[in-house]
Amino acid sequence: MRRDLFDEEHDLFRETVREFLAREVVPHHAQWEKDGIVPREVWKKAGELGMFGFSVPEEYGGSGISDFRYNTVIVEEIIRVGATGLGFGLHNDIMAPYLVDLTNDEQKQRWLPGFASGELITAIGMTEPGAGSDLQGIRTTAVREGDHYVVNGQKTFITNGINSDLVVVVVKTDPSAGARGTSLLMLERGMEGFTRGRNLEKVGMHAQDTAELFFQNVRVPVANLLGDEEGQGFFQLMNNLPQERLSIAVAAVAAAETVLEETIAYCRDRTAFGRNLGKFQNTRFLLAELATEVEIARHYVDKCVRALNAGELTAVDAAKAKWWTTELQNRVVDRCVQLHGGYGYMLEYPVAKAWLDSRVQTIYGGTTEIMKEIIGRSFGF
Repeated sequence: MRRDLFDEEHDLFRETVREFLAREVVPHHAQWEKDGIVPREVWKKAGELGMFGFSVPEEYGGSGISDFRYNTVIVEEIIRVGATGLGFGLHNDIMAPYLVDLTNDEQKQRWLPGFASGELITAIGMTEPGAGSDLQGIRTTAVREGDHYVVNGQKTFITNGINSDLVVVVVKTDPSAGARGTSLLMLERGMEGFTRGRNLEKVGMHAQDTAELFFQNVRVPVANLLGDEEGQGFFQLMNNLPQERLSIAVAAVAAAETVLEETIAYCRDRTAFGRNLGKFQNTRFLLAELATEVEIARHYVDKCVRALNAGELTAVDAAKAKWWTTELQNRVVDRCVQLHGGYGYMLEYPVAKAWLDSRVQTIYGGTTEIMKEIIGRSFGF
Protein backbone atom coordinates (compact mmCIF):
# COMPACT_ATOMS: atom_id res chain seq x y z
CA MET A 1 0.00 0.00 0.00
CA ARG A 2 1.20 3.50 -0.80
CA ARG A 3 2.68 5.36 2.12
CA ASP A 4 1.28 8.89 2.43
CA LEU A 5 2.82 10.21 5.64
CA PHE A 6 5.27 12.65 4.06
CA ASP A 7 4.99 15.77 1.93
CA GLU A 8 7.45 17.04 -0.67
CA GLU A 9 9.49 19.00 1.86
CA HIS A 10 10.06 15.85 3.89
CA ASP A 11 11.22 13.97 0.81
CA LEU A 12 13.70 16.74 0.02
CA PHE A 13 14.94 16.69 3.59
CA ARG A 14 15.35 12.91 3.33
CA GLU A 15 17.71 13.41 0.40
CA THR A 16 19.78 15.82 2.48
CA VAL A 17 19.99 13.35 5.35
CA ARG A 18 20.80 10.48 3.02
CA GLU A 19 23.63 12.42 1.37
CA PHE A 20 25.01 13.46 4.76
CA LEU A 21 25.07 9.88 6.00
CA ALA A 22 26.67 8.57 2.81
CA ARG A 23 29.40 11.21 3.01
CA GLU A 24 30.08 11.69 6.71
CA VAL A 25 28.94 8.49 8.44
CA VAL A 26 28.84 5.30 6.36
CA PRO A 27 32.55 5.30 5.39
CA HIS A 28 33.60 5.68 9.04
CA HIS A 29 31.02 3.79 11.08
CA ALA A 30 32.92 0.50 11.17
CA GLN A 31 35.86 2.29 12.79
CA TRP A 32 33.54 4.00 15.24
CA GLU A 33 32.24 0.56 16.20
CA LYS A 34 35.80 -0.40 17.12
CA ASP A 35 36.38 2.90 18.94
CA GLY A 36 33.12 2.66 20.88
CA ILE A 37 32.21 6.28 20.20
CA VAL A 38 31.24 8.73 17.46
CA PRO A 39 33.44 11.84 17.04
CA ARG A 40 31.89 15.10 18.18
CA GLU A 41 32.71 16.69 14.83
CA VAL A 42 29.97 14.61 13.20
CA TRP A 43 27.40 16.24 15.46
CA LYS A 44 28.55 19.72 14.42
CA LYS A 45 28.35 18.81 10.73
CA ALA A 46 24.82 17.48 11.21
CA GLY A 47 23.89 20.67 13.05
CA GLU A 48 25.13 22.78 10.14
CA LEU A 49 22.61 20.99 7.91
CA GLY A 50 19.73 21.72 10.28
CA MET A 51 19.32 18.14 11.49
CA PHE A 52 18.77 19.14 15.11
CA GLY A 53 16.20 21.13 17.01
CA PHE A 54 13.29 21.32 14.58
CA SER A 55 11.00 22.54 17.36
CA VAL A 56 13.58 25.00 18.70
CA PRO A 57 12.38 28.57 17.97
CA GLU A 58 14.21 30.32 15.15
CA GLU A 59 15.60 33.00 17.47
CA TYR A 60 17.60 30.24 19.20
CA GLY A 61 18.92 28.65 16.02
CA GLY A 62 16.23 26.07 15.32
CA SER A 63 13.62 25.68 12.62
CA GLY A 64 10.62 26.51 14.78
CA ILE A 65 8.72 23.57 13.28
CA SER A 66 6.82 21.12 15.47
CA ASP A 67 6.53 18.28 12.97
CA PHE A 68 7.71 14.85 14.08
CA ARG A 69 7.86 13.72 10.46
CA TYR A 70 11.27 15.37 10.17
CA ASN A 71 12.44 13.39 13.20
CA THR A 72 11.03 10.27 11.59
CA VAL A 73 13.02 10.86 8.40
CA ILE A 74 16.29 11.10 10.33
CA VAL A 75 15.65 7.97 12.39
CA GLU A 76 14.65 5.95 9.33
CA GLU A 77 17.68 6.96 7.29
CA ILE A 78 20.10 6.30 10.16
CA ILE A 79 18.65 2.85 10.71
CA ARG A 80 18.67 1.98 7.03
CA VAL A 81 22.44 2.43 6.81
CA GLY A 82 23.01 0.66 10.13
CA ALA A 83 24.49 3.77 11.78
CA THR A 84 23.30 2.83 15.26
CA GLY A 85 26.18 4.71 16.87
CA LEU A 86 24.57 8.07 16.19
CA GLY A 87 22.68 9.26 19.26
CA PHE A 88 20.72 11.78 17.20
CA GLY A 89 17.38 10.18 18.03
CA LEU A 90 17.86 10.71 21.75
CA HIS A 91 18.98 14.30 21.16
CA ASN A 92 16.11 15.19 18.80
CA ASP A 93 13.22 13.01 19.88
CA ILE A 94 13.70 12.60 23.61
CA MET A 95 15.60 15.66 24.79
CA ALA A 96 14.01 18.39 22.67
CA PRO A 97 10.68 18.49 24.55
CA TYR A 98 12.47 19.00 27.86
CA LEU A 99 14.63 21.81 26.53
CA VAL A 100 11.94 23.55 24.47
CA ASP A 101 8.85 23.13 26.64
CA LEU A 102 10.22 23.15 30.20
CA THR A 103 12.86 25.88 30.05
CA ASN A 104 12.46 29.55 30.90
CA ASP A 105 13.83 32.37 28.75
CA GLU A 106 17.19 32.46 30.49
CA GLN A 107 17.66 28.70 30.13
CA LYS A 108 16.65 28.84 26.46
CA GLN A 109 19.32 31.47 25.85
CA ARG A 110 21.94 29.30 27.53
CA TRP A 111 21.19 25.92 25.98
CA LEU A 112 19.06 25.98 22.85
CA PRO A 113 21.56 27.53 20.38
CA GLY A 114 24.15 24.85 21.18
CA PHE A 115 21.50 22.15 21.15
CA ALA A 116 20.41 23.12 17.63
CA SER A 117 23.96 23.50 16.30
CA GLY A 118 25.21 20.16 17.63
CA GLU A 119 27.83 21.85 19.77
CA LEU A 120 26.06 20.80 22.96
CA ILE A 121 25.28 17.08 23.04
CA THR A 122 22.52 15.99 25.38
CA ALA A 123 21.54 12.95 27.43
CA ILE A 124 18.95 12.01 30.02
CA GLY A 125 19.80 10.31 33.30
CA MET A 126 16.90 8.17 34.47
CA THR A 127 18.13 4.60 34.93
CA GLU A 128 20.10 3.66 38.04
CA PRO A 129 21.77 0.40 39.05
CA GLY A 130 18.76 -0.37 41.25
CA ALA A 131 15.99 1.36 39.31
CA GLY A 132 15.08 0.93 35.67
CA SER A 133 11.45 0.91 34.62
CA ASP A 134 10.43 1.84 38.18
CA LEU A 135 11.20 5.55 38.03
CA GLN A 136 9.82 6.12 41.51
CA GLY A 137 12.57 3.85 42.83
CA ILE A 138 15.43 6.19 41.98
CA ARG A 139 17.82 7.09 44.79
CA THR A 140 19.81 10.04 43.40
CA THR A 141 19.08 13.01 45.67
CA ALA A 142 19.22 16.78 45.36
CA VAL A 143 19.25 18.73 48.63
CA ARG A 144 18.57 22.46 48.48
CA GLU A 145 21.28 24.65 50.00
CA GLY A 146 20.60 28.31 49.29
CA ASP A 147 20.90 28.98 45.58
CA HIS A 148 22.17 25.48 44.81
CA TYR A 149 21.16 21.85 44.96
CA VAL A 150 23.71 19.34 46.22
CA VAL A 151 23.34 16.22 44.08
CA ASN A 152 24.52 12.75 45.11
CA GLY A 153 23.95 9.44 43.38
CA GLN A 154 24.62 7.67 40.12
CA LYS A 155 23.03 6.72 36.80
CA THR A 156 23.80 3.91 34.38
CA PHE A 157 23.12 2.83 30.78
CA ILE A 158 23.13 6.50 29.72
CA THR A 159 23.10 6.97 25.93
CA ASN A 160 25.51 9.74 24.85
CA GLY A 161 26.96 9.38 28.33
CA ILE A 162 30.55 10.10 27.31
CA ASN A 163 29.91 12.80 24.72
CA SER A 164 27.11 14.63 26.53
CA ASP A 165 27.51 18.23 27.66
CA LEU A 166 24.01 18.63 29.14
CA VAL A 167 22.26 15.88 31.08
CA VAL A 168 18.72 16.02 32.38
CA VAL A 169 19.05 14.15 35.67
CA VAL A 170 16.08 12.71 37.51
CA VAL A 171 16.56 13.40 41.23
CA LYS A 172 14.68 13.11 44.49
CA THR A 173 14.18 16.56 45.97
CA ASP A 174 11.79 15.18 48.62
CA PRO A 175 12.26 11.41 49.13
CA SER A 176 9.21 11.26 51.42
CA ALA A 177 6.78 12.64 48.82
CA GLY A 178 6.69 9.74 46.37
CA ALA A 179 6.06 10.78 42.77
CA ARG A 180 5.68 14.40 43.88
CA GLY A 181 9.17 14.37 45.34
CA THR A 182 10.90 13.94 41.98
CA SER A 183 12.47 16.81 40.03
CA LEU A 184 14.56 17.31 36.89
CA LEU A 185 17.89 19.11 37.06
CA MET A 186 20.18 20.01 34.20
CA LEU A 187 23.77 19.04 34.97
CA GLU A 188 26.54 20.43 32.79
CA ARG A 189 29.92 19.14 31.75
CA GLY A 190 32.65 20.41 34.06
CA MET A 191 30.60 20.70 37.25
CA GLU A 192 32.80 19.66 40.16
CA GLY A 193 31.90 16.20 41.43
CA PHE A 194 30.16 15.19 38.18
CA THR A 195 32.20 12.33 36.68
CA ARG A 196 31.70 9.66 34.07
CA GLY A 197 32.49 6.00 34.47
CA ARG A 198 33.56 3.63 31.76
CA ASN A 199 32.11 3.48 28.30
CA LEU A 200 30.03 0.33 28.77
CA GLU A 201 30.60 -2.72 26.55
CA LYS A 202 27.27 -3.71 25.07
CA VAL A 203 26.01 -6.66 23.05
CA GLY A 204 25.27 -4.36 20.12
CA MET A 205 25.30 -0.68 19.15
CA HIS A 206 29.04 -0.64 19.76
CA ALA A 207 29.64 2.83 18.32
CA GLN A 208 27.10 4.46 20.62
CA ASP A 209 28.70 5.73 23.82
CA THR A 210 26.76 4.38 26.79
CA ALA A 211 28.13 5.24 30.20
CA GLU A 212 27.76 5.40 33.94
CA LEU A 213 27.43 8.85 35.52
CA PHE A 214 28.43 9.65 39.09
CA PHE A 215 27.46 12.63 41.25
CA GLN A 216 29.36 13.37 44.44
CA ASN A 217 28.28 16.58 46.17
CA VAL A 218 27.70 18.28 42.83
CA ARG A 219 26.55 21.85 43.39
CA VAL A 220 23.93 22.63 40.76
CA PRO A 221 22.43 26.12 40.56
CA VAL A 222 18.73 26.30 41.33
CA ALA A 223 18.54 28.10 37.98
CA ASN A 224 19.13 24.67 36.36
CA LEU A 225 15.82 23.26 37.63
CA LEU A 226 13.49 22.36 34.76
CA GLY A 227 9.92 23.53 35.23
CA ASP A 228 8.33 26.15 37.43
CA GLU A 229 8.86 24.37 40.73
CA GLU A 230 10.18 21.28 42.46
CA GLY A 231 8.28 18.01 42.50
CA GLN A 232 7.09 18.04 38.88
CA GLY A 233 9.71 15.68 37.49
CA PHE A 234 7.73 12.45 37.47
CA PHE A 235 4.83 14.06 35.63
CA GLN A 236 7.18 15.78 33.19
CA LEU A 237 8.71 12.40 32.39
CA MET A 238 5.31 10.78 31.91
CA ASN A 239 4.27 13.54 29.51
CA ASN A 240 7.33 13.04 27.32
CA LEU A 241 7.66 9.26 27.37
CA PRO A 242 5.07 8.68 24.59
CA GLN A 243 7.25 10.58 22.10
CA GLU A 244 10.33 8.63 23.23
CA ARG A 245 8.50 5.35 22.72
CA LEU A 246 7.22 6.38 19.33
CA SER A 247 10.79 7.19 18.28
CA ILE A 248 11.82 3.67 19.26
CA ALA A 249 8.89 2.24 17.29
CA VAL A 250 9.89 4.26 14.22
CA ALA A 251 13.40 2.79 14.45
CA ALA A 252 12.01 -0.72 14.97
CA VAL A 253 9.89 -0.70 11.83
CA ALA A 254 12.68 0.86 9.77
CA ALA A 255 15.06 -1.85 10.95
CA ALA A 256 12.59 -4.62 10.19
CA GLU A 257 11.95 -3.22 6.71
CA THR A 258 15.66 -2.90 5.96
CA VAL A 259 16.59 -6.40 7.09
CA LEU A 260 13.63 -7.88 5.26
CA GLU A 261 14.59 -6.14 2.00
CA GLU A 262 18.17 -7.38 2.32
CA THR A 263 17.00 -10.92 3.05
CA ILE A 264 14.64 -11.02 0.07
CA ALA A 265 17.54 -9.96 -2.15
CA TYR A 266 19.74 -12.64 -0.56
CA CYS A 267 17.11 -15.32 -1.17
CA ARG A 268 16.93 -14.33 -4.83
CA ASP A 269 20.66 -14.95 -5.30
CA ARG A 270 21.40 -17.82 -2.92
CA THR A 271 20.90 -21.41 -4.06
CA ALA A 272 20.56 -24.65 -2.10
CA PHE A 273 20.11 -28.17 -3.47
CA GLY A 274 20.28 -26.75 -6.95
CA ARG A 275 17.39 -24.36 -6.41
CA ASN A 276 17.07 -20.69 -5.58
CA LEU A 277 16.10 -20.20 -1.90
CA GLY A 278 13.04 -18.26 -2.96
CA LYS A 279 11.74 -21.31 -4.82
CA PHE A 280 11.21 -23.19 -1.56
CA GLN A 281 7.68 -22.83 -0.20
CA ASN A 282 8.95 -22.46 3.35
CA THR A 283 11.01 -19.44 2.33
CA ARG A 284 8.16 -17.79 0.44
CA PHE A 285 5.65 -18.40 3.23
CA LEU A 286 7.99 -17.05 5.91
CA LEU A 287 8.83 -13.95 3.90
CA ALA A 288 5.14 -13.44 3.16
CA GLU A 289 4.32 -13.54 6.88
CA LEU A 290 7.09 -11.11 7.78
CA ALA A 291 6.28 -8.70 4.96
CA THR A 292 2.63 -8.61 6.00
CA GLU A 293 3.37 -7.95 9.67
CA VAL A 294 5.94 -5.28 8.91
CA GLU A 295 3.62 -3.38 6.56
CA ILE A 296 0.78 -3.47 9.08
CA ALA A 297 3.17 -2.17 11.75
CA ARG A 298 4.34 0.57 9.40
CA HIS A 299 0.84 1.95 8.95
CA TYR A 300 0.08 1.91 12.68
CA VAL A 301 3.30 3.76 13.46
CA ASP A 302 2.64 6.31 10.73
CA LYS A 303 -0.77 6.92 12.26
CA CYS A 304 0.90 7.44 15.64
CA VAL A 305 3.20 10.05 14.08
CA ARG A 306 0.15 11.91 12.78
CA ALA A 307 -1.47 11.65 16.21
CA LEU A 308 1.63 13.06 17.89
CA ASN A 309 1.68 16.01 15.50
CA ALA A 310 -1.98 16.64 16.31
CA GLY A 311 -1.35 16.44 20.06
CA GLU A 312 -3.47 13.30 20.31
CA LEU A 313 -0.95 10.50 20.91
CA THR A 314 -1.75 8.82 24.22
CA ALA A 315 0.52 6.85 26.51
CA VAL A 316 -1.48 3.73 25.63
CA ASP A 317 -1.11 4.33 21.87
CA ALA A 318 2.63 4.75 22.26
CA ALA A 319 2.93 1.68 24.49
CA LYS A 320 1.16 -0.43 21.87
CA ALA A 321 3.44 0.85 19.15
CA LYS A 322 6.59 0.38 21.22
CA TRP A 323 6.08 -3.19 22.40
CA TRP A 324 4.59 -4.57 19.21
CA THR A 325 7.13 -3.11 16.79
CA THR A 326 10.20 -3.92 18.87
CA GLU A 327 9.09 -7.51 19.42
CA LEU A 328 8.38 -7.69 15.68
CA GLN A 329 11.81 -6.28 14.91
CA ASN A 330 13.50 -8.98 16.94
CA ARG A 331 11.37 -11.68 15.36
CA VAL A 332 12.02 -10.45 11.82
CA VAL A 333 15.75 -10.12 12.34
CA ASP A 334 16.00 -13.56 13.95
CA ARG A 335 14.09 -15.23 11.11
CA CYS A 336 16.21 -13.40 8.55
CA VAL A 337 19.40 -14.62 10.21
CA GLN A 338 18.03 -18.14 9.88
CA LEU A 339 17.35 -17.65 6.18
CA HIS A 340 20.92 -16.50 5.68
CA GLY A 341 22.18 -19.74 7.20
CA GLY A 342 25.80 -19.67 8.33
CA TYR A 343 26.36 -16.34 6.61
CA GLY A 344 23.79 -14.81 8.93
CA TYR A 345 26.17 -15.41 11.81
CA MET A 346 29.03 -13.57 10.10
CA LEU A 347 29.43 -9.92 11.05
CA GLU A 348 30.40 -9.00 7.49
CA TYR A 349 26.71 -9.44 6.66
CA PRO A 350 24.46 -6.56 7.81
CA VAL A 351 21.86 -9.00 9.14
CA ALA A 352 24.28 -10.17 11.84
CA LYS A 353 24.94 -6.63 13.07
CA ALA A 354 21.20 -5.92 12.97
CA TRP A 355 20.63 -8.99 15.14
CA LEU A 356 23.02 -7.66 17.78
CA ASP A 357 21.74 -4.09 17.61
CA SER A 358 18.05 -5.03 17.80
CA ARG A 359 18.00 -6.92 21.07
CA VAL A 360 17.91 -3.86 23.32
CA GLN A 361 14.82 -2.45 21.61
CA THR A 362 12.37 -4.41 23.79
CA ILE A 363 14.22 -3.26 26.92
CA TYR A 364 15.04 0.46 26.86
CA GLY A 365 12.38 3.13 26.84
CA GLY A 366 10.26 0.80 28.95
CA THR A 367 10.31 -2.98 28.64
CA THR A 368 7.67 -4.95 26.75
CA GLU A 369 6.24 -6.03 30.08
CA ILE A 370 5.87 -2.43 31.27
CA MET A 371 4.20 -1.48 27.98
CA LYS A 372 1.65 -4.25 28.43
CA GLU A 373 1.06 -3.10 32.02
CA ILE A 374 0.32 0.43 30.79
CA ILE A 375 -2.15 -0.92 28.24
CA GLY A 376 -3.70 -3.32 30.74
CA ARG A 377 -4.32 -0.59 33.30
CA SER A 378 -6.28 1.37 30.70
CA PHE A 379 -9.00 -1.28 30.95
CA GLY A 380 -9.78 -0.13 34.48
CA PHE A 381 -8.64 -3.33 36.20
